[in-house]
Amino acid sequence: MDLASKIRNVPDFPVKGILFYDITTLLKDGEAFKASVDQLAERYAGQQIDLVVGVESRGFIFGTALAYKLGAGFVPVRKPGKLPAETISESYELEYGTNTLEIHTDAIQKGQKVLVVDDLLATGGTAKATCNLVERLGGEVVSVAFFIELTFLHGRDQLQGYDVFSVLKYDK
Repeated sequence: MDLASKIRNVPDFPVKGILFYDITTLLKDGEAFKASVDQLAERYAGQQIDLVVGVESRGFIFGTALAYKLGAGFVPVRKPGKLPAETISESYELEYGTNTLEIHTDAIQKGQKVLVVDDLLATGGTAKATCNLVERLGGEVVSVAFFIELTFLHGRDQLQGYDVFSVLKYDK
């Protein structure tokens, strides 16, 4: 299945000059969504993964489905003020600004094997911040997985030393 054909491109969103890859058109197609999750799951089948950490908000979509398929737990990483218990935070830069992420302090136990999942790898700041949070809690990042990678933004440079996987890659 041509999953790339299921993605809608939205120019100048969320700010002028950004081309937004809208996955909602893929998500509403049950066959395409299943195929995208299956491709991610195939990559990690048979590996020891205790937890899937999904990044707000579209990382929750792929992350929860992937955790289910792998028989792993799911941990959300959210924007500030969204998690109800004690958290730690990490700030990072985006391609169009800055942001902060939080995780519950009791979300990961020392030594747990963690797969970090998000929908999109752009500059790598979000993924790197999430890996930092996992490691600060004692987790071991097994891999970082994305549905889409914008290779022209060189996000993998931020993730050197990590195994990185993406289903779709865009060169421009």
